[in-house]
Amino acid sequence: ECAGGPRALKYGTTKDYVLGLEVILPTGEIISTGVITAKGVVGYDLTKLLVGSEGTLGIITKIILRLLPLPKSKRTLLAIFPTIDAAATTVSQIISSKIIPATLEFMDNACIRCVEDYLHMGLPVEAGALLIIEVDGAPEALSGEVEEIQRICQANQAIEIKAAKDNQEAEDLWRARRAVSTAVVKINPTKVNEDIAVPRSKVPEILRRVEAIGKKHNLIIVNFGHAGDGNIHVNILIDKRRPGEEERAHAAVKEIFAATLELGGTLSGEHGIGITKAPYISMELGDMGLE
Repeated sequence: ECAGGPRALKYGTTKDYVLGLEVILPTGEIISTGVITAKGVVGYDLTKLLVGSEGTLGIITKIILRLLPLPKSKRTLLAIFPTIDAAATTVSQIISSKIIPATLEFMDNACIRCVEDYLHMGLPVEAGALLIIEVDGAPEALSGEVEEIQRICQANQAIEIKAAKDNQEAEDLWRARRAVSTAVVKINPTKVNEDIAVPRSKVPEILRRVEAIGKKHNLIIVNFGHAGDGNIHVNILIDKRRPGEEERAHAAVKEIFAATLELGGTLSGEHGIGITKAPYISMELGDMGLE
């Protein structure tokens, strides 16, 4: 599925690290694709085709991976904002300032409330959004980057900015983000989780549209994800025992996908298509693309 996770903003996704493959085709034949060199441009890029095929073109039996050294140092910040727009503007300004954080995660108000109800860690439940920002690299470069990020946050009406002093404090700041998946299902037992992605500049607009769709269908929707690369995890929380709720959720998903595509986005930033998104794939690829 080319999964990415929080650090994809700076480091890319799975496909960016696969140099070559050994694959057994449906006919039983074995092929090798790609290279073990830093460069290689012979023929079609069969390696990326196979990596992106979600297992439908063959069985992968060997993977050649590119490795990177771990960064020497990292700094972690948590910034609280009055509105989603303020947080999204901060994201754009951080990137345009030539700083590429390792992570730039966001949680909306509904998500903050869920996590605070679950962890009781003192998160401001009236805040519009929060960002968890991590920069890494050479220690001598990080102080300047942290100061610039703090300045940008303050310029966008940040209510509070916390900078971790050590690894333990950094882990404490990450607790909120890591608790999201567990916290949200305390509201309703079933989570319909989509992983849409839009251009960074369109993050506020897609969140406004998702909120409107939730109200239209009388559904609880919680948003969090990778604001740095526009990848939003939209979570529709339902109870299948309530008549009609699952059907309303499916109707909402289709409208969310339509809004995403209208804003120049994609139906899946990292999870892949699989079974649940299969009925919608032609919305993005078109009939000829699917064929």
